[in-house]
Amino acid sequence: MNPLPPSFSDQTLRQVRRAWRKYGILWMGAVLVGLVAVLYAWLMDVGFGMFRSMQQSHFWLPLFITPAVGALCVWATRRYFPGSEGSGIPQVIATLEEDTTRRGQSLLSIKLLLGKIGVSFIGILGGFTIGREGPTVQVGAALMFNLRRLYPRASAALERRLILAGAAAGLSAAFNTPLAGIVFAIEELTRSFEHRASGVVITVIIFAGAVALGLNGNYTYFGTIHINSALTDMLALAVLVTGILTGIAGGCFCWLLLNTKRWIPARLQDLRSNRPIAFGALCGLAVALIGIIAGGATFGSGYVEAKGLLEGHQQLSVFYPFLKMASMVSSYLPGIPGGIFAPSLSIGAGFGNLLHQVFGNTSLEMLIALAMVGYLAAVTQSPITAFVIVMEMINGHALVISLMATALIASRVSRFFAPPLYDALSERYRVACAAVMPAQIAMPQTGIEEVKEIAEVKELNNEQKSEQDGEQESGTKK
Repeated sequence: MNPLPPSFSDQTLRQVRRAWRKYGILWMGAVLVGLVAVLYAWLMDVGFGMFRSMQQSHFWLPLFITPAVGALCVWATRRYFPGSEGSGIPQVIATLEEDTTRRGQSLLSIKLLLGKIGVSFIGILGGFTIGREGPTVQVGAALMFNLRRLYPRASAALERRLILAGAAAGLSAAFNTPLAGIVFAIEELTRSFEHRASGVVITVIIFAGAVALGLNGNYTYFGTIHINSALTDMLALAVLVTGILTGIAGGCFCWLLLNTKRWIPARLQDLRSNRPIAFGALCGLAVALIGIIAGGATFGSGYVEAKGLLEGHQQLSVFYPFLKMASMVSSYLPGIPGGIFAPSLSIGAGFGNLLHQVFGNTSLEMLIALAMVGYLAAVTQSPITAFVIVMEMINGHALVISLMATALIASRVSRFFAPPLYDALSERYRVACAAVMPAQIAMPQTGIEEVKEIAEVKELNNEQKSEQDGEQESGTKK
C-alpha cells in the first residue's frame, strides 16, 4: 500500500486546523457554558436549600447569619472581585460598546467569573434575594471571551461575537429558553446586532442548550400552565390593568436603584460610601427582618414561590410582592453579586396573585403569567425578551398575544419613571473604564447620578488640561 503523498497530508492537516479554528473552539466553548450553567444552578439550589433548612428550624437565625453574610460578600467583592457586583449584564453591555479587549480583561476575566459564582453562592447561603440567571450571562460571556486566546488572530469583532454568543447562551442555558437567548442578544445586549454574529449566537445556544437538556432533561423552568381556550371577556381589561400596575411597580424599582441619593438618608449615604462592609451588614439585617415578617417567603430568588403559585399549591399574602421588592432592593444596594431576573418573575407572580382578588373570574395562572411578563418587562424595558422568556418558561403559547401586549404596556409605563436599567447601570462601567479608574469599578453603590458627576468631573479635568496646554503653547511661541 502506497503512503499518502506529503502534499495531501499537509493539506488535510491544514483543513483540520482551519475547521478547528472555525468550529471546534466555538463548540468547545458552548459545551463549557452549558456545563458551568448547570453546575452554577446546582450550587445555588444547594446553597438556598441549606439556608432554608436552617431558617425553618430556627426562624430567628437569619437575624445574625444574613448580616454576617452581607458583610462578607461586600468585603470579598470589593477586595478581590471588583466588577462582579450585581447581575453582570451591565458589565457585558459595557464591554460590547467599545474598547472590548481592555474592558473584557477587567470585567470578563476568569478571576471575576470564579468570584461571581463563589460570592453569589455565599449570598444565597445568607438568604439574600438574588438570582443566578443574570450572573450566568456574565459567566457565559467571560468563558467565551477568554477562548479568544485559542485563535491565532483575535480581532475586536471576533471578541464581540464571542461575548455576545456566550452571554446569550448563558441566559438560554439558565432558563432552558433557546429562543429567548437569541432575542436577548438582539434586543438587550446590543442595539446594533451584527448580522454575521447571528449564526455564532444560535450555534452556541444549541450546544449549550443540548448540554443542559442532557443533564437536566427536557423541562420548562416554571412548569406548564393549561389555559382554557375560551378566553374571558375580561382578558383585555386584565391585560391593561396588569400592564399598568406592573409597569408602575417595575418603574419604581428602577427609580430606587438609579436615584439612591434622593431617598436614602444622608447618614446612610455616608455609611454606604465610607463603611460599605457595615452597610452590607445593615442591608442583610433588613433582608432578614423582611423575611421574618413574610414568614420566610421573601428569602432567596423566589423561584419556589412563583412555581408554587403557578401550580396552585402555594398560598401567599397580598403583601408578598411589595415585601419581596423591598428585600430585592436591600439585596442589590450593597453590590452583592446576584441577578434580578428570577426575583422579578417572583414579584410579578405575586402581583398576579394580588390581581386575582379583582379579576376573580379570570384564571389565576393566566394572571400570574401576565404579571410575570409585565414586571420583568418593566424592570428590563426589553418587552420582546420578557414575553419570550415567560412564554418559553411556562409553555404558554396560547397566551402569546396577551403576553406581548402586557409586556409592551408595562415597558412603556416604566419608562415614565426611569431609563432602561441595564443601560443606565452599564454607564458606570463605561465611565470608569474610560477614566482608567479601577477603583470606580469596585463601587457598587454608584448610581446614575454619581455616574453623571464622574463624567462631569472628567470633562472639567479635560477642559482644564486643554487650557493649560494652550497656555504652555502660547508661552513657547512668545
